[in-house]
Amino acid sequence: MNQALHEATVEPPPKVAASVAASSRSLWLGWAIALGSTLAFSFATPIAKGIILLGTDPTTLLVLRLGITTALLFGTILFSEPNRLKIDRRGLALCIAAGCSNGVGMLSYFWSLTRVDASIAAMIFSVSPLVVLCLLALRGEKFTGRNILRLGLGLIGVYLLIGPGGQVDLWGAALASVSVFTVPFQLVIMQWFLGDYDSRTVTLYMVATMTMMAGGLWLIEGRTWVNPSWLGWALILAMAFVTTYIARLLLFLSINKIGGGQTGLLAPLETLFTVVWSILFLGERLAPVQWLGSGFIVLSAALAVERLRWARDEKN
Repeated sequence: MNQALHEATVEPPPKVAASVAASSRSLWLGWAIALGSTLAFSFATPIAKGIILLGTDPTTLLVLRLGITTALLFGTILFSEPNRLKIDRRGLALCIAAGCSNGVGMLSYFWSLTRVDASIAAMIFSVSPLVVLCLLALRGEKFTGRNILRLGLGLIGVYLLIGPGGQVDLWGAALASVSVFTVPFQLVIMQWFLGDYDSRTVTLYMVATMTMMAGGLWLIEGRTWVNPSWLGWALILAMAFVTTYIARLLLFLSINKIGGGQTGLLAPLETLFTVVWSILFLGERLAPVQWLGSGFIVLSAALAVERLRWARDEKN
């Protein structure tokens, strides 16, 4: 009788059990969606490098990519929830600031692909979570010895990746490094000041700002136009639709299901995927010392992203 009473007290009611099962399914679905978003984002750099190798300059590529993405985002919101197009002046100003920061980083990153391999650029950019930690320190978070260790691992990795013997174009590496600082600045603007705004609205106005920046540079450069081949157009459309539009929609869904901190844990995996695609489809190769540097960078980024998740959990 006591055993039966014990089993009755510990066995959850049917409704509770169903709720737990539904929560578990939602969690697994969230991780699957987050993995899909990571996979979609990982194709961006190799595809961009391929388009550039076909003869399209980076600024023109960005104008086309961002212009198509802006149109897709605008159309989606207009036909689904047109009220999401509204935003107050403060939110718009912050979106423009974040978009300008991200626009500078994206332009410099894409131009770096004219001088360095896609795998090298992706590895350099993966140091960006360390910059986020530094920016959080400006808001009062303690910069611990472990953060110094993470930063040290990342810097050693970048040094080994670029090559003690100078195998990597330094100007290209410098251009890729610009995005390491500008993109995290955009992320912290969103985290600190745009958390109360709808993510789709924020993304639309940020991408629209980036489109105008790329378009402005294209005009300054003399409106250079080389009509892409059919393969170039196919890659541009795939880049706009898959690696930007679909990737961001999946990102929003995953954040809603498992949270931004958990989603961010997949950032090092995105870098790994990017390197794999660059090797498979672009024929890029890394020297043994560069693989060692890549390992340091991925480890550093993984530790930094994990620390960012802890910071969010503690805040919440």
